[in-house]
Amino acid sequence: MTITPETRAEAERLFAALRAAGAVPVEADVLQPAETLLDLYGEDIRARAYVTQDPLRGEMVLRPDFTVPVVQAHMQGGAEPARYCYMGEVFRKQDHLGPRANEYLQVGFEVFDRDAIAADAEVFALFSRLLQGLGLRPLTGDIGILLAAIEGLTTNPRRKAALRRHVWRPRRFRALLDRFAGRAAMPPERAALLERLKSNDIAGLLEEAGPPIGLRSADEVAERAQALLEDADTPPIAAPEAALLYDLIGLAAPAEAALLHMRGIQPLMPAIAGAVDRFAARLEALRRHGIDTATLPFEASHGRTTLEYYDGFVFSFHGMAEDAPPVASGGRYDALTAILGAGRSIPAVGGIIRPARVAALKGAEA
Repeated sequence: MTITPETRAEAERLFAALRAAGAVPVEADVLQPAETLLDLYGEDIRARAYVTQDPLRGEMVLRPDFTVPVVQAHMQGGAEPARYCYMGEVFRKQDHLGPRANEYLQVGFEVFDRDAIAADAEVFALFSRLLQGLGLRPLTGDIGILLAAIEGLTTNPRRKAALRRHVWRPRRFRALLDRFAGRAAMPPERAALLERLKSNDIAGLLEEAGPPIGLRSADEVAERAQALLEDADTPPIAAPEAALLYDLIGLAAPAEAALLHMRGIQPLMPAIAGAVDRFAARLEALRRHGIDTATLPFEASHGRTTLEYYDGFVFSFHGMAEDAPPVASGGRYDALTAILGAGRSIPAVGGIIRPARVAALKGAEA
């Protein structure tokens, strides 16, 4: 990849600003262990990662982002609170030619701090200042509110787990919610399969099918068949509950108006109370940084197609065109620190800026 002088200059400017904000510069190896990291990124990044085989180190991946290796290094003994910054290339396959490069320069900032609300506001306000004057539109969201709403549904743990797992895949999530709420007709193939499972012994069906083909054992197939039967007997999610969740995933409004809306549905959906309180506290912290939360765009579903380790506040900055790719993005990933912390965790939030896009915007203005 050829990095233009303009892109390099922007990267250096941003990197210097992050250091001035108190971040310690860190690096991450270009080759990372694939087995440890790929499961943490989610389906999209796994499909786009460059994976190779090393005879001594096993399966390796070209660095698809910095956050996971930075978190991994911090959780092995970093002090807290901590602020890190980095600058370097990341690598992701693209399925078509266009403005998205498969290798590009990234500048990032990661904050590990027990005061999660203050850290969220700090990172967003810092990025907002660094990108000021470029005519970008910010967009915010909160995955934590959606996860809390799912956890509060009156249904069995298996259905909640399925919705949590697919919250990152909006189409699949909507299809599951439609089915669990009784709004979607059961496909004939599924109905026929369930009828057969109900009228026959599962062990007998497995024996009739002959030798197993594929990676699943007979016990795993039997367990899945039993789960299908139990799911078929599970009552649908009550219509009022489902309606509130449909309303929430479609919520798009200025942040202050969104808060009023969520306060209005909170008595009917008490599980979101804590997440909404955190949202309100974050808006207050953002106002202290000079952010106009009365006009700050908020979408409850924002971030659902990005990295799967985000579990709270998410944000991005885009050009004014409707389909413009993000110039910067980030979010909170508390659960990731617990996964990599071997029993230890700390609230964490961060974000990245793509200096090539900053340079392009400045070039367009010249």
